Amino acid sequence: MTTNTNLCAIYKSTKKEGMFLYVAKRDQFDAVPEALQQIFGKPQFVMLFNLNGQKPLKRVKNEEVLQAIQTQGFFLQMPPPPENLLTAFRQAQMKGEI
Repeated sequence: MTTNTNLCAIYKSTKKEGMFLYVAKRDQFDAVPEALQQIFGKPQFVMLFNLNGQKPLKRVKNEEVLQAIQTQGFFLQMPPPPENLLTAFRQAQMKGEI
């Protein structure tokens, strides 16, 4: 699937905290597999975003999202892994920060 637009619509999952879905046009989920839609839940619109604009996305590269939308029609951003507080504490101890 190809698209000429650099705008994308961003939706957050109602079932999985931190999971986001990027699609080429608002409310257009034709390219998203049915199984993924079931796991994702009802998409909750967050915003429109210009992938070629000055602002970068926080957890993924704009170019990566644009390429995925152009090739498969959507991009799925998974939630970040949970922070391991014990490991972070031990690393801080080793560095002498604690």
